[in-house]
Amino acid sequence: MFRIFLFLLTNLAVVVVAGIVLSVLGVGATHTAGNQLDLQNLLIMCFVFGMVGSMVSLFLSKWMAKRTTGTQLIENPRNEEERWLVATVQELATRAGIKMPEVGIFPSLQSNAFATGWNKNGALVAVSSGLLQRMSRNEVRAVLAHEIGHVANGDMVTLALVQGVVNAFVMFFSRIIGNFVDRVIFKNEDGPGIAYFVTSIVADIVLGILASTIVMWFSRFREFRADEAGARLADKQSMIGALRRLQAEHEMPDQMPTEMTALAITEGKREGFSMAALFMSHPPLEKRIAALEMMQI
Repeated sequence: MFRIFLFLLTNLAVVVVAGIVLSVLGVGATHTAGNQLDLQNLLIMCFVFGMVGSMVSLFLSKWMAKRTTGTQLIENPRNEEERWLVATVQELATRAGIKMPEVGIFPSLQSNAFATGWNKNGALVAVSSGLLQRMSRNEVRAVLAHEIGHVANGDMVTLALVQGVVNAFVMFFSRIIGNFVDRVIFKNEDGPGIAYFVTSIVADIVLGILASTIVMWFSRFREFRADEAGARLADKQSMIGALRRLQAEHEMPDQMPTEMTALAITEGKREGFSMAALFMSHPPLEKRIAALEMMQI
């Protein structure tokens, strides 16, 4: 129920903000006489909705992450482990040249961690209880360094921008296809008809699936960069050791909410045929380990 509430809240915010932006820009109707598309207005509308959707999600990311994962922030460390965790994040953040992120722990049997936030100087880094139980301190430090690497690289913002641009073009071309079917095939010149809306929705789904491979490619690319940052901020062997530990646990069911997967250090277990690799947010762990082993640091 809470996730449905978050979904509705996010979409309401997108509609309200996008409506205000379009009004300020003076963007009018996307259809003109004879059921023709005003491509300029359409492109602006799609760009605004695409980018606003991604930016709203980015600005809400910390708040949503805390609630969907059950993350408990460490504000006043209660024990030696929490004190070490906060001190380690502080040390890594200083080395990476960013301000101290919020630090939290979320309940999960799986060893996992994530970083999120719209601003690299106001981020959240969280680790799972399972990770703290099963990894050595050197391995935990490497995982934290990986997440700090994401923050220092500005990966959350860049991913949101990539997603926004992709969303805009999916909306734009799906509506061009919808208008073509409605006006040329169904000979409708009285404004957008049912064929336009049905075709646009179908095209949105198909193009959205295809376009998601672009976003997932970038997500995989940034994981290699974060692994490299983890190796440099912590040490190479600890980063490799942490990934090997994750590899050993790979058969465990994924405990992360689906919407948080791209922010985590690992996807967890994923089944599927070879084409599924195009839709993975993380590279295979064996490839990440091999890339680290070839690093010269």
